Amino acid sequence: MSTTSNTTANKPQAVLETRDAIGIIVGLIIGSGIFKLPQLVAMNSANEWMFYFVWVAGGVISLVGALCYAELATAYPSVGGDYHFLRRSFGRSIGFLFAWARLTVVTSGSVAILAFVFGDYASNLLNLGSQSSAIYAVLAVIVFTAINLSGIRGTKGTQNILTIIEVGGVVAVIVTGILLFAGAGTAPAPIHATDNPNLWAGMPLAILFVLFTFGGWNDAAYISAELKERRAMVRALIWSIVAVTVLYLLVNIAYVKALGLGGIAKSGTPAADVLRALLGEGGALFISAIIAISALTSINATIIVGARSNYALGSDWRIFRWLGQWDSASDAPRNALITQALVALGLILGSVITGKGFQTLVEYTMPVFWFFVMLVGVGVFVLRAKEPDVPRPFKVPLYPITPILFILTCAYLLWSSLNYVKGGAWFGVGVIAVGALVMLIGRRLEDGDANRAS
Repeated sequence: MSTTSNTTANKPQAVLETRDAIGIIVGLIIGSGIFKLPQLVAMNSANEWMFYFVWVAGGVISLVGALCYAELATAYPSVGGDYHFLRRSFGRSIGFLFAWARLTVVTSGSVAILAFVFGDYASNLLNLGSQSSAIYAVLAVIVFTAINLSGIRGTKGTQNILTIIEVGGVVAVIVTGILLFAGAGTAPAPIHATDNPNLWAGMPLAILFVLFTFGGWNDAAYISAELKERRAMVRALIWSIVAVTVLYLLVNIAYVKALGLGGIAKSGTPAADVLRALLGEGGALFISAIIAISALTSINATIIVGARSNYALGSDWRIFRWLGQWDSASDAPRNALITQALVALGLILGSVITGKGFQTLVEYTMPVFWFFVMLVGVGVFVLRAKEPDVPRPFKVPLYPITPILFILTCAYLLWSSLNYVKGGAWFGVGVIAVGALVMLIGRRLEDGDANRAS
């Protein structure tokens, strides 16, 4: 029988290679966004070249942030990721509030939303009735939580296979676009947008949508303690972001060559339109399957990193002690995984009962998310000042310029998200307020333990 006490033996083990980390990071980044959001990017791009420029810019901005995270993750490897960095930089209270937001809404909500995306596209292939999407969503959460409960060794294999299939789907769109362009007449006549004399007019909004499709790389920090070699995080982040940037640029070139910039702006499903042009309805069904698999890839990767932040919270706070148990037999944070699944399933059930999309609630927490990520960037400066003697296997290049650029980018995204949700930002404030109350209860419990011990 396995033990789950939080002893030295029951800690995360270093079992991940660089390729495993790349599989997880690419899975975190590439989701359904690249198959849907190019429409919004095209609508805010003055011409074809500006359209390409924002995708490259998104990769560069993501790389700048990744370099900051690489310094922190190699100096302070921990399954707590951002939580660990914030706790070390600004104290337990800030770390708790961040972990609380991830536990209650942000990460569990992301799992639930991705599960619904999977359900929508799986229903196109085999409809299970009026609640088909919800049924598929529930099955996805249960199955992939079960896979993760078996341990990281089995999980990493599943993630690598899903990532290969997902990337293969992106490559299929790229190849189809090239064939259509080279076919001279097989593709529909491209509709080109008229150049806007103000080239930069829609740039801020276009960048926001592009960065959304690049989102997820920062969660790589949560697997830093399970890498066999510390600097593998640097290689994994750089290679993943470079590879995704190249894929994103190529797939958007394929969209433009097949549909034209104006055609992309009018299409909510550019990938399906590209494959339909060459392969008919069979091509559209193929891309539906690929998008469903992309959602599964992101679900699995998000479950991996989300459970680890919950485990770190439980390791530090008595009130969440049950989360801080690591099962040595499966090498997995079992209670953290189960709790995360229950919250995600609760969100799915709530969505079915109310008939309202809970995605809005998750969007309302985005200002909170970007605020904390900005603090992680500030943490690069804080930790260099507070702990200058800590070995840093990797130091962010061009310091202090690089972390300053990252902080400014996060500040812009914080402002953009506040401007987007407007009054809905109060929901995020409410989440933090409830978290502060729970934290006060947790502190009282700890003070009581200390008094009894004395």
